[in-house]
Amino acid sequence: MNYYKLVLILGGLCLIAALGLIFNGNISIAGPLMIIFFIALAIGFRGFSFLRGFSYSMMIFAAVAIALNFPNYFIEVKGFRLTSLITPLIQIIMFGMGTKMGLKDFAGVVKMPKAVFIGLAGHYTVMPLIGFGLARAFDFPPEIAAGVVLIGSMPCGLASNVMSYLANANLALAITLTAVSTLLSPFLSPLWMKVLGGQFIEVNALAMMWDICKMVIVPIGAGLLFNHFFKHSKWVGKAMPLVSMFGIAFIIVIITAAGRDNLLTIGPALILCSLIHNSSGYLFGYWIGRLCNLTERDSRTIAIEVGMQNAGLASGLAKAMGKVATLGLAPAVFGPLMNITGSILASYWHRKPPADKDQTLKKEISPELMVQKT
Repeated sequence: MNYYKLVLILGGLCLIAALGLIFNGNISIAGPLMIIFFIALAIGFRGFSFLRGFSYSMMIFAAVAIALNFPNYFIEVKGFRLTSLITPLIQIIMFGMGTKMGLKDFAGVVKMPKAVFIGLAGHYTVMPLIGFGLARAFDFPPEIAAGVVLIGSMPCGLASNVMSYLANANLALAITLTAVSTLLSPFLSPLWMKVLGGQFIEVNALAMMWDICKMVIVPIGAGLLFNHFFKHSKWVGKAMPLVSMFGIAFIIVIITAAGRDNLLTIGPALILCSLIHNSSGYLFGYWIGRLCNLTERDSRTIAIEVGMQNAGLASGLAKAMGKVATLGLAPAVFGPLMNITGSILASYWHRKPPADKDQTLKKEISPELMVQKT
């Protein structure tokens, strides 16, 4: 029996013990066992090719479990509020994204305008509206409900390109949709938050527009310039994926600790809401593509790009609005779950190559795109 299987067995024993303690009312003792369980999954999954893609998500859950059990360590350190790190971390992640971008990433708008328009229209109309409908249906408190609208109004998720690649989808279309939706976010995300999120809380659309520019446009622009003048900087290509992974995990931990009490109360409802929102995006994206006579590959791409949002940016905006413990909870829950559902869908489609598969899909995927799969 190999090392990875032993680690998984250890994790399973910890889960059984934790559940037994929970049923007997010893929740405080069960917490550390749940942390060990998720860490064991993160390590053990790396020993199996079909599970390796879930390792990072399990590590996120382990971090969340730590924040739930020991929140004081992630709220303030010697008078310094850790929430102050959220915006700089988002800017660093966006800078890393910019270093991997170029004008060629926008060429798809000209080469395949129909698919790009359908993807953007679905992403920036259906997902905010579904988020608003779910927020109403679940009857969340106003700031939690606005957080659901917020995550639904975000541009494509950072991991969506990886999922499209693994799903035998159209990687070029995926990169174009991510790039264009990100550049449109300063205009469309505040608009939807004003129209829909404004029914739950007061929203300053102009302030949000400026916040997105500071967190997205400026650092991506800096990354593009860096890429132009230092094209052969290998250390950046190796370092940025790791920095991004750490940054996303740390942001989720900070938000979890800050909103611990609210999360323990409405966490299960937010998980269910996330799964419905995410799955609805996949279903709509795929079938609208098929109904519009797009190829199987393009339809898969639109499904993934519509269904996955940039939870990190949503967390940064929640911090900018001073409501990270409430408005930021939905992004903190939706983010890891989107990676899991996206990985499951991509793995399913990976085993079913489309008839219209293009050989260009076999090209090497960049380190930046692999950030969520490492």
